[in-house]
Amino acid sequence: MFMKKYVLSLDQGTTSSRAIIFDQIGNIISVAQREFTQIYPYPGWVEHNAEEIWSTQASVALEAILKANLEGENIISIGITNQRETTVVWDKKTGEPIFNAIVWQDRRTSNYCDKIKCDGLTEMIRKKTGLIIDPYFSATKIKWILENIPGAKKRAHSGYLAFGTIDSWLIWNLTGKKIHVTDVTNASRTMLFNIHTLSWDQDLINLFDIPKTMLPEVKSSSEIFGYTTGHILSHKIPISGIAGDQQSALFGQMCTKIGMVKNTYGTGCFMLMNVGENPVISQNNLITTIAWKIKDKVQYALEGSVFIAGAVVQWLRDGLGLLLSSSEAEILASSVEDTEGMYIVPAFSGLGAPYWDQRARGTIVGITRGTSSAHFVRAALESIAFQNMDVLKAMEADSGISIKEIRVDGGATVNKLLMQFQSDILNVKVVKSKISELTAAGAAYLAGLAVNYWNSLEEIQDNWKMEQIFEPKRMSSRLERIQGWKKAIKTTRTWSSK
Repeated sequence: MFMKKYVLSLDQGTTSSRAIIFDQIGNIISVAQREFTQIYPYPGWVEHNAEEIWSTQASVALEAILKANLEGENIISIGITNQRETTVVWDKKTGEPIFNAIVWQDRRTSNYCDKIKCDGLTEMIRKKTGLIIDPYFSATKIKWILENIPGAKKRAHSGYLAFGTIDSWLIWNLTGKKIHVTDVTNASRTMLFNIHTLSWDQDLINLFDIPKTMLPEVKSSSEIFGYTTGHILSHKIPISGIAGDQQSALFGQMCTKIGMVKNTYGTGCFMLMNVGENPVISQNNLITTIAWKIKDKVQYALEGSVFIAGAVVQWLRDGLGLLLSSSEAEILASSVEDTEGMYIVPAFSGLGAPYWDQRARGTIVGITRGTSSAHFVRAALESIAFQNMDVLKAMEADSGISIKEIRVDGGATVNKLLMQFQSDILNVKVVKSKISELTAAGAAYLAGLAVNYWNSLEEIQDNWKMEQIFEPKRMSSRLERIQGWKKAIKTTRTWSSK
């Protein structure tokens, strides 16, 4: 009797662990999700309990299979996509973390980053890794753990400790503490990986004093990394796809050709452009990252991160009480034609690309007596679009490509006012995909390719379907509003420099 097969995608995010099962035409069969604890020991510090991440991810994997009335033998392969840069260090013998996971948002290593910038290492690191020096990336987090946990440095140099981003930590546990691997996309976010040689870089390992024995073996994004042990799932299932969440979304959006761009609207925004088989080192403060590696073929991407996007709407709701629910934002913002010259720059935790100003703080400019809550909400929504505009213009400058279309996904894409304003201010088409779970889909596609569930990119391409296009409308005040935004950014950075 023929048994139907599916791919299980584990989507380990910043606030929740999710498991999604896909069929061969990209349909979602079942979803399970569980939130986990956010730990804030001090201002600017963000941690997770790595054991809790593992337990929530394992439980939702089982739940998704049971919800679909399936068994382990129905799952042909597992793909993993994960919050990137988040750092776990664990004991190789016991498998226990020696400290909480330090999350990508964490800023505790800001002063150290300033020091190595002052030491003149910016260009060396950028040329090797494609990254800018920032607490965002894993290397300085590993260094902090080794220097602040008693005995950690000695144990690390004796070969007893392992480092991994979340994908590595999950695979270590799924395979019964046997396999210590990562893929090129996650490795390229550590600030220890040379994106040209595709290997850990000895100069950077020496700089951060991180023993090579801690680092996982780096593989492609689509191959069999290992098999589940059967402790969680009753059958040995190949784990055959890995990609960091934003690269996974780029793949899920099928941005497989040079110049194709996707933007994910979540807590922050992450815009990536496929630049092909040769890395483009940014001259405009973007990150160069590995998009994926399939077989021997590597694709690179330019990336710009906006730290605060959907989070600004949460602030309006929870911090200011202007909204009862996030869904009200579009209705209230639509009640006014524009912001009447008011701008919000939501630099709550610094400014991301293309500014990378970690000390910037939020500002509100242009308030008058006539400013209402509707103007506040509209200005907050427009701030998301303006920040993305800055990133897109930097991408065009770096790549020499005039972008005509961006593919969008994420929670905020339900806001049609925002999507239309985004199209208008960028003067490009904004295309919304019919499949909402594109991050999980990307990992599923990478996993399925490795086991011939899908035989080619062309076959997967047929799964991508458009839901809606937002065409740019003529905006007579477009240039004036862009100039106003630039003045608001300048004000923000001037304020923070005092």
